[in-house]
Amino acid sequence: MEPYLWEWGSAILRWLHIIAGMAWIGASFFFMHLDALLKRRPDLPEGVLGSSWQVHGGGFYEMRKWTVAPPALPPELVWHKWQAYWTWISGALLLAWIYYAQAELYLIDPAVLDIAPPLAAAIGVSGLVLGWLVYDALCKSRLKDNDAALLALLFLFVVGLSAVFAHVFSGRAAMLHTGAVLGTVMTGNVFFVIIPNQRIIVADLKAGRAPDPALGKAGKQRSTHNNYITLPVVFMMIANHYPLAWSRPWVIPLMVALVTIAGALVRVFYNLHHAGRGSPWWAWGAAGAAMAAAIALSIVAAPGPNGEPAQRAAPQRPVPAEVADIMLTRCSMCHMPQPVWAGIAAAPKGVLLDTDAAIARQAEAIRLHAVLTRSMPPNNLTGMTDDERRVLAAWLSSP
Repeated sequence: MEPYLWEWGSAILRWLHIIAGMAWIGASFFFMHLDALLKRRPDLPEGVLGSSWQVHGGGFYEMRKWTVAPPALPPELVWHKWQAYWTWISGALLLAWIYYAQAELYLIDPAVLDIAPPLAAAIGVSGLVLGWLVYDALCKSRLKDNDAALLALLFLFVVGLSAVFAHVFSGRAAMLHTGAVLGTVMTGNVFFVIIPNQRIIVADLKAGRAPDPALGKAGKQRSTHNNYITLPVVFMMIANHYPLAWSRPWVIPLMVALVTIAGALVRVFYNLHHAGRGSPWWAWGAAGAAMAAAIALSIVAAPGPNGEPAQRAAPQRPVPAEVADIMLTRCSMCHMPQPVWAGIAAAPKGVLLDTDAAIARQAEAIRLHAVLTRSMPPNNLTGMTDDERRVLAAWLSSP
């Protein structure tokens, strides 16, 4: 029963995380797009920065943005915050469910650093907190009016932090924690700056006071930062499924740097294009060059036949010869340091099944995918028989 609960818990949390993330990113992109399209028209009242007409679903919409706030508030306001909050909450739960509760499988790589699961989890959480504190301090420093310098320092900090993660965690966990730091920064911007500033403005209006323009300016700055961070974060979140992105500890900070540059450049193009400030097509070329460099880097760094990372042994569950033979003939052609199955360049999810120690370490994954759900081999391409699955089940049920 337990493997089913772990797998369903992961699926439900991931489902929620993706839905919330889609809602948040969609709203963020829409409002950045709306800001870029605002036009000042002579018929607009005093204090309105601009307006934009939108067509959607057969209807016409006119949207206006006030420089600070309108003289009087409407009875109802729509607040865009819970998309961000639920993206972070579901992501944090998913991180704890997969990487902290199953640390020996996903978080800890003994070849990198053999540490206890509670310590590894504490380092991960501390990294998220540190990321927000450093970023927030930078935004409140003398550099607060220099977005280019702020983002450059954040870029260097995140790349450096990814290098630290790469020398503490497994490759996939290092990449994911780097993305989680950026996701925490984005949510922190909404929770600690954007929404509180908006609430102060609303309170000032209700009390008849003139709102402080600096509050709106700070919120807009944090929102713009989120816009440039979004695409790199999405890549880092899905990269745990693509081992070529984190095949070596030294690859990870370089991969983070290249993907961050590529994602930010894509947003540069759209932000300038939508604002009517030209179409910087060079941004696409530069982003493509960054991704080409990332692909080349992954090829150079791909594990060789004798370069696989050490696997944690599981002496309490010896691997019989017949189980090893099944893994060899049905699974290891994909799950080895240098897969021989056509079209696969790296072991899926970084799972190796080419040695007894590696097989023992993946016992629970074998139980779930090869015995309980029979999802592996995919479409049973290698022809694993029912008798072979029974052999695996007997081994897994043995004390």
